[in-house]
Amino acid sequence: MDITQRFLKYVSQNTQSDPLSDTFPSSPSQLIFADLLAEEMKSIGISQVNRDENGYVYGLIPATVPDSKGATLAFLAHMDTAPDASGEAVKPRIIRKYNGKNILLNDKENLIMSPEDFPDLTKYIGQDLIVTDGTTLLGDDNKAGIAEIMTAAEYLLAHPEIPHGNVYLCFTPDEEVGKGVDYINLKKLPADFAYTVDGGEIGEIEYENFNAASVQIQITGLSIHPGSAKGKMRNASSIAMEFDQMLPRFEKPENTEGYEGFIHLTGMQGCVETASLEYIIRDHDRELFAKKKERMHKIAAYLNEKYVEGTVKLDITDSYYNMKEQIIPHMHLVENVLKVYDKLKITPKVQPIRGGTDGARLSFMGLPCPNLGTGGHNFHGPYEFVCIQSMEKSVQVLIELCKLYSTDQAFHSV
Repeated sequence: MDITQRFLKYVSQNTQSDPLSDTFPSSPSQLIFADLLAEEMKSIGISQVNRDENGYVYGLIPATVPDSKGATLAFLAHMDTAPDASGEAVKPRIIRKYNGKNILLNDKENLIMSPEDFPDLTKYIGQDLIVTDGTTLLGDDNKAGIAEIMTAAEYLLAHPEIPHGNVYLCFTPDEEVGKGVDYINLKKLPADFAYTVDGGEIGEIEYENFNAASVQIQITGLSIHPGSAKGKMRNASSIAMEFDQMLPRFEKPENTEGYEGFIHLTGMQGCVETASLEYIIRDHDRELFAKKKERMHKIAAYLNEKYVEGTVKLDITDSYYNMKEQIIPHMHLVENVLKVYDKLKITPKVQPIRGGTDGARLSFMGLPCPNLGTGGHNFHGPYEFVCIQSMEKSVQVLIELCKLYSTDQAFHSV
């Protein structure tokens, strides 16, 4: 099965995760897709295939160099698609030899994807794109990654003359709702190093991400009839707005880029008696990350002193940290990708992730794990698209990395 057939087969499966669910995985459709993957893995000869009770799918491509002095690798990709847009009844369409003009996604709805709005399209003139019909997301985040890993696995198994050590595979649920490695079993993934295949355009190599925390704020007011409220009423909703106004405007996500962190209000609700605020905190720098959290504590303390102690209750929970701390001692993981990109004439794009990946959490669990691009763009919405030639190149990247890590040459500097 070629990469295009495999990808189209995968996106036909709705695996949208559900942030409101209290089950794991958060949607039963992910288990159905996990079973489909497990059966396909067995059919192409992958060993030790296992779909566990939590929906994780594991497998092994056995070494062709059993006494390798290299390293055992693992490749991971997530099965779920984002809850931001529907993943039901995806209707993908292939645009052959894209001409650089507007793409009509849906004639009935007059939905157009234009290079003016999405300038990355111009990089793919003459190449083949897979797009949506404008009513759903496509699912290249991250079924492109799964398709690339599976296609590379099938190729390696069909060519035992290619030298490589043991290569483990793992497909995970619920990455899009922040739970992708909550129940991962690293005993079934006994690798030295790993890569998540879950990025944007071909050539990306990401080994820096945000430090992240979530913030829950509960505000208790005092409701008094407005006709006799002077000096007595404490309006919880007004205090919530006061809290938000005390945060620096230049640290909001709409005013930041690159390595700049932010504090982002993601939800609020309230009345006079009670109100709640939800934030996320992000920063690449651990010290600046700590200062953002400290600022929120200081605002809460100030408001409690201004009104009544207990008016503002603040809870901050760290979510994940910058994987750079764990990758720096193993920079061969980045250098070898750059070496492969050079061999395959792929323009490298080394950049920080303004977000997080399963690889960040895995890195702090003892499995250093940078992230590789898959060839996709405009994730989480109806303007998603992926380039077929980029997916094909991504398959070659994975194969070349397996070959590189079959010897101790992988640990020599570029």
